[in-house]
Amino acid sequence: MKVLILCTGNSCRSQMAHGFLQSFDERIQVESGGTEASGKLNRKAVKAMAEIGIDISEHTSDSVQKFLNEEWDYVITVCGGANESCPAFFGEVKHRLHIGFDDPSHATGTDEFIWSEFIRVRDEIKERFYKLYEDEIKPQL
Repeated sequence: MKVLILCTGNSCRSQMAHGFLQSFDERIQVESGGTEASGKLNRKAVKAMAEIGIDISEHTSDSVQKFLNEEWDYVITVCGGANESCPAFFGEVKHRLHIGFDDPSHATGTDEFIWSEFIRVRDEIKERFYKLYEDEIKPQL
């Protein structure tokens, strides 16, 4: 089972989703990429995941171009708001899904509020990806 998770910058939401899905079942090959990959991980996303025991610090922020010549069981976009354009993926894919989330790296306000947005989005990603895993992916393994 091969799953590719896409976002714009591949530094935050797609990285958290990648970490969660991999933690649910090591039999799944999970990769993540971005249309405008930042080349680095968001430090707050890494910290939010570490807080619950998932280490994504060794992940890399990669361009979607790296994955175009591979076949995928699932390609899942996780971009959120109306101001974002979700990446299109033109490789060979069995299932295309969109599971959108707000981008916590765009939160403004106090440090406490910004951190709470990272935690909120992290927890939403966990919940939605666990449901996807249980309902669709696990039965195919």
